[in-house]
Amino acid sequence: MNIVTQTSIKEYPLVSRGKVRDIYEISPDELLIITTDRMSAFDVVMNEPIPYKGVVLNMITLFWMDKFAHIVPNHLVERDVAKFPSQLAPYATDLEGRSVIVKKAKPLPIECIVRGYITGSGWKDYQRTGTVCGYDLPANLRESEQLPEPLFTPSTKADLGEHDENITMDQAMDRAGRDVVQQVQQASLEIYKAGSEYAATKGIIIADTKFEFGMTADGVILIDEVLTPDSSRFWPHKGYAPGASQPSFDKQYLRDWLSAQVWDKTPPPPTLTPEVIERTRVKYVEAYEFLTGEAFPFK
Repeated sequence: MNIVTQTSIKEYPLVSRGKVRDIYEISPDELLIITTDRMSAFDVVMNEPIPYKGVVLNMITLFWMDKFAHIVPNHLVERDVAKFPSQLAPYATDLEGRSVIVKKAKPLPIECIVRGYITGSGWKDYQRTGTVCGYDLPANLRESEQLPEPLFTPSTKADLGEHDENITMDQAMDRAGRDVVQQVQQASLEIYKAGSEYAATKGIIIADTKFEFGMTADGVILIDEVLTPDSSRFWPHKGYAPGASQPSFDKQYLRDWLSAQVWDKTPPPPTLTPEVIERTRVKYVEAYEFLTGEAFPFK
C-alpha cells in the first residue's frame, strides 16, 4: 500500500480537492471519494503527510456507518475496490483501503457538531460568555468537564483555508431550513449518544464530534466522515480528570505541538518533525484499534 498525498485519475473529472479528500465524478449519480494522507490542522494543510492516516479515517467511517445505518441512511454505494469501474483498476494500489463510491448529495451549508464535554472552541466561548452557541450553561464548569446533556451546536462551513464559526440554532435554520435542521439535530444526537456508549466499552471518551449531511431526492443522508480522529476528540477514559486539556487519540497532539511553534496559523505551516509525524500516526492507528478491537492491517 502506498502513502497517498494527491491523486490524478485522468479517466474521471476531479470535482474537488479538499484538505484531505480528492473527489471524482464517476457518473451523474455517483462520486469516488479518496481519503488521502494529507494532514490538516487549524484549517491549514501540512506539507508532510501522516502515513496511512487516510486509510484509518476511511475504515473508521465505514465501521460507524455500518453500525448506525438504522439511525439515518448514508451515502455508501461500494467499498470493495475490486468492484469499482474497470477504468479505476490501474489505480487500485492507491485506492485500496482509502476509497469509496458514494451517491451524490447536496451538502448542507452547516456543520453538525455535538458536544458532550466542554472543550475546544466551546470552552473558549464559555469562558467569554458563559454560553455555547446560544445555550446557557451551568456556572463554574471546568475545562473538559462533561456537560449535563450533549449539545447540538452547528457551525458555518468554511471554504478551504478559512475557519468555521459557531452559530445559533436560529442561524442554522436560516441557512438550511427549520425541518432539515431539526432532522439532522436528532440524527446527530442519536449517533453521538450511541457512539459514545459503544466507545465507553472500549475505554474511550468521545468529547465532541462533527457530522455532515446531504440532501438527495429521497431526503437527508449522512455523508463524509463519521466519528474519526479528524472529526472528533477521543480521550482515554483512564486518567480522565476535568480541569485541563486531556491526552487524546486524535490530532489534538499535533494541534498542541503546532500551538507551541512560532506560527500564526496561516500558510505556510511549520515543518513537521519525524517524531511528530510518527506520534501522530500512532495515535490514529490506536484510535482504530481501540474502537474496532482489530489490528490495523497496514503498518
